[in-house]
Amino acid sequence: MRRTLNVTLAFLLLCTCVMAQMPALERVEPAFWWVGFKNPKLQLIVHGDKISSSNVSLNYPGVKLAAMHKVENGNYLFLDLTISSATRPGKFPITFKQAGKKDLVYTYELKQRNKAAQWAQGVTNKDLIYLLMPDRFANGDPSNDVVKGMLETGLHRDSMYSRHGGDIQGVIDHLGYLKDLGVTAIWMTPEIENNEPHASYHGYAVTDYYKIDPRYGTNELFKTYVAKSHAMGLKVIKDLVHNHIGTESWLIQDMPMKSWVHQWPKYTNSNFRDAAVIDPHGDAADKKQMLDGWFDKRMADLNQNNPYVQNYLTQNHIWWVEYAGIDGLRLDTYPYNDAVYMADWAKKVKAEFPRLSIFGETLVWSVANQAYFTQGNTVNRGFDTQLPGITDAQIKDAITEALNGKEGWTDGVNRIYNIVAQDFMYQDPTRNTIFLDNHDMSRFYSVVNEDFTKFKSGMAMLLTMRGVPQMYYGDEILMKGYSNPDGLVREDFEGGWKGDKKDKFTAGGRDKKENEAFNYVRTLANYRKNTPALQTGKLMQYIPRNGIYTYFRYDANKTVMIAYNGGEKESTLNTDYFVERMAGFNSGKDVITGQRISNIKELVIPAKTTLIIELSK
Repeated sequence: MRRTLNVTLAFLLLCTCVMAQMPALERVEPAFWWVGFKNPKLQLIVHGDKISSSNVSLNYPGVKLAAMHKVENGNYLFLDLTISSATRPGKFPITFKQAGKKDLVYTYELKQRNKAAQWAQGVTNKDLIYLLMPDRFANGDPSNDVVKGMLETGLHRDSMYSRHGGDIQGVIDHLGYLKDLGVTAIWMTPEIENNEPHASYHGYAVTDYYKIDPRYGTNELFKTYVAKSHAMGLKVIKDLVHNHIGTESWLIQDMPMKSWVHQWPKYTNSNFRDAAVIDPHGDAADKKQMLDGWFDKRMADLNQNNPYVQNYLTQNHIWWVEYAGIDGLRLDTYPYNDAVYMADWAKKVKAEFPRLSIFGETLVWSVANQAYFTQGNTVNRGFDTQLPGITDAQIKDAITEALNGKEGWTDGVNRIYNIVAQDFMYQDPTRNTIFLDNHDMSRFYSVVNEDFTKFKSGMAMLLTMRGVPQMYYGDEILMKGYSNPDGLVREDFEGGWKGDKKDKFTAGGRDKKENEAFNYVRTLANYRKNTPALQTGKLMQYIPRNGIYTYFRYDANKTVMIAYNGGEKESTLNTDYFVERMAGFNSGKDVITGQRISNIKELVIPAKTTLIIELSK
């Protein structure tokens, strides 16, 4: 009996030792893929304890294991697969063998691509984008407010740095509100996992590229959100971060190689100077710090010259578009990225999704600086960036100047005229996203000193100017705040949480002025949605006269006149000068009030007011 017990114990001890030495398969990414992509190459990243000591094999018709790469860290393998165009969807084992040890087997799946008409359909100048922060918009599922095991478990709505509990279900619950407002596309700040110990709500310190943050929901819920949006005629934009990664990411905690991120002898921030990238006379060290310096101590700067990093990011973004049917991509901190890689990235993504829309965040200081980053080689850069459009901060600044500034040769309303006149620098300025504020900037209503007339005029110009207009959540109900710090412009949308004293998603929960603002925006947004001349029509502008800036949006079927009086007093606009655009028209309709205007020869415009007139013959 004792001998049998000793043998059993010895056997169990041996098994334990063998198990301790076996490689553990922790991750395979992407976890699955699709057949039918134009690019036949797929690189899998495999992570597990001492996994590099394995021999790898697979056997599936049309799939070839082309190469196996071992890197500095023995816990990684990179597997290059080639998938032929004839490969059929299905599952197959990938086997990891080590001498004298039990095989590890991962069942890989190749799925059929989705061919629905609404899949990756693109966001264009026909759309109106609504930007929101999921943590601050609405809490549809209180059960995920706090998730055990996450580094940040607090929920404090009275703290600008803490999680507030908003989630994807909250957005789903209010799709009808957005549809009614006239929105056609939704852009959420990044919803994938940010498992950082502090201020992780903003989403820009990614820790898991293939996982929706559990405090927002699940991958399946995100897919449902896109499907429900599509069913209501709403498009979805995904916010991507190429430049940096959260330091709590598994890819940083156990890096595949030291060159996965840019390393410095001591911590070095980016100098945040886009001119260092543009400057033909610049110093190489300045440019290197701009591109390779870290964005923050919690945001490591990814080395986009590393081919493994390149493959990982590009495949991840293709994966999300195909998985959920996303319509557009917004690229965070675009000037900080490696330009050659970003051009290659864009080519590969556009090859798989020809209708997909892409625009880059370029918060820079001139039209030329913005145009430098756009596609078409319009500024003698030497290669094509392949970036269709940018966030047009110059239009934002020009509208603000027109509303708040005093008239001068280049000031006041003349700023808008001069900025729009520089559209020749872009291959197509109508692909630029125009806006009045966002999650990093002071709210528009505060910028115009809570002047309601200026608010309406700014919204009027935003929704009639060329480009793709973008609103920030709460603009339509006069939310205010200055970005000092940014958390002050990221407050909760009242009514999104059970127990809120007011529900500003409803007319009954808004006060008189908030309802007036909401109705103004809704009227104009829905008019724009049904007026191709304001979407894809041409733009003709005139040199401002007597402090009034006038432009027209028009196509073969309709002409809309927009006139803004930037002066401090009421003024009369004689329209004889606009004969090229107004010949044949003898009356009009005020788009906001619906009132008929019988005399369009002389228009009386109150101070700081924008008239929008649909012309009639």
